[in-house]
Amino acid sequence: MFKDYNMNQLILPLDLEVKLQENDIAFSIHHLVESIPAGVFDSFLRHTGCPAHHPRMMLKIILCGYTQSAFSGRKIEGLVKDSIRMMWLAQGYEPSYRTINRYRVHPEMKELIRQCFVQFRCQLVQEKLIDQEAIFIDGTKIEANANKFTFVWKKSVEKYNTNLVEKSNQIYNELLEKQIIPEITRENNEQLSMEELSQITKKLEEVIEEYTEQIENSSDVNERKKLRSERKTPKQIAKQISNLIERKQRYQKDFEIFGKRNSYSKTDPDATFMRMKDDYMKNGQLKPGYNLQIASEGQYTLAYGIFSNPTDTKTLTPFLNQIEQYFSLPEHIVADAGYGSEQNYDDILTKRKRTPLITYGHYLNEQKKKSKKDPFKTSNWFYDEEIDAYTCPNGKQVRFQYHSNRTDKSGFQRTFKIYECEDCTNCPLRVNCTKAQEGKNRKLMINEKWEKQKEYIREKLSDEKTGAIYRQRKIDVEPIFGFLKANLGFTRFSVRGKSKVENDIGFALMAVNLRKYAARS
Repeated sequence: MFKDYNMNQLILPLDLEVKLQENDIAFSIHHLVESIPAGVFDSFLRHTGCPAHHPRMMLKIILCGYTQSAFSGRKIEGLVKDSIRMMWLAQGYEPSYRTINRYRVHPEMKELIRQCFVQFRCQLVQEKLIDQEAIFIDGTKIEANANKFTFVWKKSVEKYNTNLVEKSNQIYNELLEKQIIPEITRENNEQLSMEELSQITKKLEEVIEEYTEQIENSSDVNERKKLRSERKTPKQIAKQISNLIERKQRYQKDFEIFGKRNSYSKTDPDATFMRMKDDYMKNGQLKPGYNLQIASEGQYTLAYGIFSNPTDTKTLTPFLNQIEQYFSLPEHIVADAGYGSEQNYDDILTKRKRTPLITYGHYLNEQKKKSKKDPFKTSNWFYDEEIDAYTCPNGKQVRFQYHSNRTDKSGFQRTFKIYECEDCTNCPLRVNCTKAQEGKNRKLMINEKWEKQKEYIREKLSDEKTGAIYRQRKIDVEPIFGFLKANLGFTRFSVRGKSKVENDIGFALMAVNLRKYAARS
């Protein structure tokens, strides 16, 4: 059960002259949280112990605290005691900072935050503040609450692990050569598994125990001295293998934490080291952080996602999957060139049946007059469809040779057509045309599917209607990051772990929404 919390019951204030303004942000927070269905709060219900604070009230004061740039439990606790709007939202209750923090990082709070975004979007639609024609996607990197010097790099761990494998094989071969232990059955000849290393340790302990018994049973001083000398080698090797086992366990744990990442922080294993834009020293400093992705319309955040991958290209598909948990995707999906790839276009056009208004890497350069007149750019070469050949600047034919399939790390397969020039020997334009070694001809790799996708994007962006939608991107999604970091002051997470970070940024983004919504009138 919960403590009594009824906003409809009249409570006389201590000072009747103190009241909130009509457009105070507390009313926006109150109406938003009250619109969440009651069944969503059932997961917080406990039937034993002291009645808990109502999660509606806790959600309201946490959201209100974030709108006032209070991102810690202690600051929110202070506001509950000092702020009129917080007193009204709490209805006289004063939860401690421990209670506030417990609710703030509660696993069930993630669903409450999602419901806030769902209900807020419904409210925007009803008030016709958004037209649901497009969503604008962009990302930014926010520093994690982690020590910037406690990094672990995947390449270093791989290097140390390789040395460990070589060392363990060397020790095992040495044991066999000296006939200290018998040969064991191995699953893999390249490296020893944890079980096999443990088995070797067990056999060494048996050998050491035999030497110990012989020493204790012998009364000859010289023989005892000899046996101790012989026992020294297996004892040293057993200690080395024990160290190898400990290191191997540590490296295996590291690889599990890495996943598909190249680094992680010891103080927040979910955080990845990324290059931040606020690099004032211009020395390429890496900091532990998270990649925040948001989908917006009308400068309101409608959905968000936290990713450990610093590359925006790889986050689009999983982020769109997350957006569909909030609402169905509109017709147009708009993003910048950082999201333009064959895989992303294919996902949006083929699987989701939507229109991507997403530029690709060289789109802006292709629009320049210099690029269109560059004779060495293959896009400007004459193509003869009948003989399937290009004509190079020197007038030679570059003919089709064969198909080539390539698969990237994510498993996406691309098909290329390989073309080769008939003869590049003594070509006066060779230096400007190709970097191929002397004696080798210029080759082209043409991805027909990718070229068709680029042509589709060029057509859409040159169209008056869809081009106007794309130009809206900069003034729609970009300001939200400015509001979040500059106005709200949210530049670094205050919690650790991806699940807690998702709650933290969810509160902050909804606080930005509420501040904008309350200030519109």
